[in-house]
Amino acid sequence: MNDLTAPLAVAGAGLSGAVIARELALAGYSVHVFEQRPHVAGNCHTKRDPATGIMEHCFGPHIFHTDRPEVWSYVQQFSTFQPFVNRVKAIAGHRVYTLPINLLTINQFFQKTFSPEAARHFIAAQALPRNNEPRSFEEQALQWIGAPLYEAFFKGYTQKQWGVDPAQLPASILQRLPVRFNYDDNYFTHPYQGMPTHGYTALVERILQHPQIHVHLNQTFQRPQQNAFRHVFYSGSLDAWFAHQAGHLRYRTLDFHREVHQGDFQGNAVINYCDADVPWTRISEHKHFSPWETHTATVIYREYSRAAAPGDVPFYPLHLLEDKSLLHTYVQLADQEKNITFIGRLGTYRYLDMDKCIAEALQTAKICRAALQADQPLPLWSAPPL
Repeated sequence: MNDLTAPLAVAGAGLSGAVIARELALAGYSVHVFEQRPHVAGNCHTKRDPATGIMEHCFGPHIFHTDRPEVWSYVQQFSTFQPFVNRVKAIAGHRVYTLPINLLTINQFFQKTFSPEAARHFIAAQALPRNNEPRSFEEQALQWIGAPLYEAFFKGYTQKQWGVDPAQLPASILQRLPVRFNYDDNYFTHPYQGMPTHGYTALVERILQHPQIHVHLNQTFQRPQQNAFRHVFYSGSLDAWFAHQAGHLRYRTLDFHREVHQGDFQGNAVINYCDADVPWTRISEHKHFSPWETHTATVIYREYSRAAAPGDVPFYPLHLLEDKSLLHTYVQLADQEKNITFIGRLGTYRYLDMDKCIAEALQTAKICRAALQADQPLPLWSAPPL
């Protein structure tokens, strides 16, 4: 029997949890959202610094971009968006280049004036033959752009970011990084790009503004609480749900060294530091994420990557062979669970961009609404982790 009075629980008030909570609240269900932090929005949390007036991306840069018109339309309901193009710069060998690698980068690096076609032939000659499917990040890079560009822009940066030799990383990681044979330095190719005018936290707060949604901050959802709810949508770490009984899934976390300066520190929102002997991976200057605002001071974050320890904020899941084996163990444990759906990047142990989180949450909510109304079992995953 479909009982609208039986409450639902959402563990985590990031984008995945917030969207699912709202969609189910709109269907008439009472939804309790539990968030262990003192704020909503998860790792895309933003806050305005009272001293400088700058909107800070507290857990690193988040630029909204998508090729999904339905996702773009969805977020427009809750915030106006300002145009923003992410034009990343990179410092390698004490010189500044543009990223992603494009025709300007190639010409700068090799001190040439190649045309697009000439650059294609030149890079093809630098690259290794593509006789076999690349088995690692390093093989993918060497087959794609050759040793000089790989060693300048990817090898040291990747070692710092992931903490392992690039030869140990899956090739799929590099597939997110484009190479262009024109002068387009827009980091993303998606047709919809921008920044919420008042930050991501305000956007998520608006998503959660519904009389059927009850938000509980500074409260970690505990497994025994599951019995009080008809169903739980869990966006926490998959291994945490099982009290890490088989061991900890491995993540990379980030440390941020915050500095306040006067004027303009680096003249750009994001600059990557590609050389292995520079300890930080990048510097972000946060007033440049809101170019429609004017500030006399500036706030920068130096970003350092390291292995996540218990209690750290997890950012990027590792997918080395031993990690996949442990993940498989937790998937088998999850298969025995009832009345729970694992959602989001932590619940499914995947790296997800914000638009993918929203798209999956909307689809999951649609499926779950139908299942609830039919009094049928709900899916175990928003998307399978394996």
